[in-house]
Amino acid sequence: MPTVSTDLLSTHRVAILASVDVVNTVTTDDLKRPTPCAGWDLTDLLAHMTVQHLGFAAAARGGGQDLALWNPDSVRDTQDPVGDYAAAAHDVLAAFAAANPESQFALPELGTAVPAEMAIGFHLIDYVVHGWDVAACLGAAFTLPDDVIAAALPIALAVPDGDFRSMPNAPFGPAHSGSSTTDFDHLLRHLGRDPQWSA
Repeated sequence: MPTVSTDLLSTHRVAILASVDVVNTVTTDDLKRPTPCAGWDLTDLLAHMTVQHLGFAAAARGGGQDLALWNPDSVRDTQDPVGDYAAAAHDVLAAFAAANPESQFALPELGTAVPAEMAIGFHLIDYVVHGWDVAACLGAAFTLPDDVIAAALPIALAVPDGDFRSMPNAPFGPAHSGSSTTDFDHLLRHLGRDPQWSA
């Protein structure tokens, strides 16, 4: 069976494992910290990140149509949010590695299904940003290799800006104005983050 581009999978894997590394530093005392995601503390953010991995993994395996699979409340009451996050991350990596590139991933939150490589690209930019969100929440650095940023940036810049980004449940807030000194800053600003944000 043909497989998804090894370059995309490799880049995606580096980003996901970097997010696992930063989440692994989270302690119980950190869980109520505010995050760059408006209205979310770190518990909320980790629940979202974990359930999105599970939803995308189901979509890669031909499921994913049921919105209940994507409900963060289903993973919120865990006793081990850090361990559950790592398990979900490794699950989605395995699911993507085995995905048929000709398949369509059901993404019910978007109300549609998209080709495998497009879905993996969406997931990539989400975790480049969310890895940074967690690090910013903790006051830590989040560094990704240049080739990961180079792969993620054009996907991120293809996300249109506009009034819809201010709607409830929009995947990204309005683009953040300001000058960017790095491509990573440019990516973050376009997807609604202030690279200088701190708690």
